[in-house]
Amino acid sequence: MSWKPTPASADRLRAKLDDEFETVAKPEGLRRSSDARREREAAAPAVEPDTWQRSSEQRGNARGGSRIGAASGRASGLASGRASHHAADGASSRTSSSEDEASAQDNGKPARKGPSLKMRAVGYLSRREHAREELARKLAAYAEDADEIESVLDALEKEGWLSTERFAQSLVHRRASRQGAARIVQELRQHGVDDTQVAELREQLRATEYDRALEVWKKRFDAKPEDRAVYAKQARFLASRGFAHDVIRRILGEGEDD
Repeated sequence: MSWKPTPASADRLRAKLDDEFETVAKPEGLRRSSDARREREAAAPAVEPDTWQRSSEQRGNARGGSRIGAASGRASGLASGRASHHAADGASSRTSSSEDEASAQDNGKPARKGPSLKMRAVGYLSRREHAREELARKLAAYAEDADEIESVLDALEKEGWLSTERFAQSLVHRRASRQGAARIVQELRQHGVDDTQVAELREQLRATEYDRALEVWKKRFDAKPEDRAVYAKQARFLASRGFAHDVIRRILGEGEDD
């Protein structure tokens, strides 16, 4: 009795054969893939570790350099912009200052520079006493107008910095040992000292005129004049110092004088 395969048994047989084929074919395929990979690696040129590291560093530096270059470019642009801005501001300030100076020169007055008008006045007064008119003349070169000077002088008098009376007393004290009443009175009037105060000071000077003139004469000459020429010379000297003629005659004698 012969066996004939049925369709179902034929299918099972083909499935079994397929399984056996796959079991045998898979390792062979894997081995072929591995062998091919090893052959490619053997054929490729070997890359040393140092070369690979340098290449990586160069790529990193290239990327970093690009970023640094871009940042430097932006920083240079900003710095250039700020420099241009400051240069423009400086030029504008110089132009404005030049215009102010030119305007001041057109008005016939120097440009306002340095200390304020009041500080200049205090500087003068700290060195010695000044009369009001004398100080006004010194400040005129730095003031815009006369009203500004008068305002400063009023403030200085109110604060006690400026006193014409104090100036007059100081001037008399400085000059009395070398000059006569006439010359001192003339200087007081030139500085604008009040006539009433001038009259009082002249009386004080006249009271000591002889003694002061005698001291001045002794410092210059050793003896009274013996002739008319010497008499005239000594008289002219005392008169030039501002001493009165009656005082000169008392010192030199009632002799022959011009």
